[in-house]
Amino acid sequence: MSIKRVWIEDGCTACGLCTEICPQVFEMQDLATVIEGVNYSDYEPQIMEAAENCPVEVIKFE
Repeated sequence: MSIKRVWIEDGCTACGLCTEICPQVFEMQDLATVIEGVNYSDYEPQIMEAAENCPVEVIKFE
């Protein structure tokens, strides 16, 4: 699988877990955001880990 798109749905609680797991893709402003222009396929394991561990399950990818 090659991840082409990553997004965060409404409901982020700004826990910061995604930025801890994969700071190359996620950054924390008021809420977590996805950094644009990143080659997401380079960070597939970390993106999948962040999505699996998100306490509110709002990290999505395809």
